[in-house]
Amino acid sequence: QVQLVESGGGLVQAGASLRLSCTASGGTFSGRVMGWFRQAPGKEREFVAGVSGDGRSTYYADSVKGRFTISRDNAKNTVYLQMSSLNIEDTAVYYCATGKYYGARRESAYNYWGQGTQVTVSS
Repeated sequence: QVQLVESGGGLVQAGASLRLSCTASGGTFSGRVMGWFRQAPGKEREFVAGVSGDGRSTYYADSVKGRFTISRDNAKNTVYLQMSSLNIEDTAVYYCATGKYYGARRESAYNYWGQGTQVTVSS
């Protein structure tokens, strides 16, 4: 069973950058699609970004395209989310998860989840 642990969240000002990390253990990491989701207060969890098993292909939600970059280091069993030009609407708990197939955007297409890391953007 895969275990995922996110880190790197925190409190930042609008316009700042932040990098989240998600480290996997307990299973095969390379070859698995990985994704980032987020859940803002009072809202449903939403897809943010996904990356193919080899890291060569990525896809994003329209709300973060051009500002966020997902990447992975299979040697370190880690996936990253580089966030820039953060705004207040990016405030949420961010989760990483393993996807069942490339291009997946629905929660049901992801099976293992981390516990989340809080990102708070202040004005």
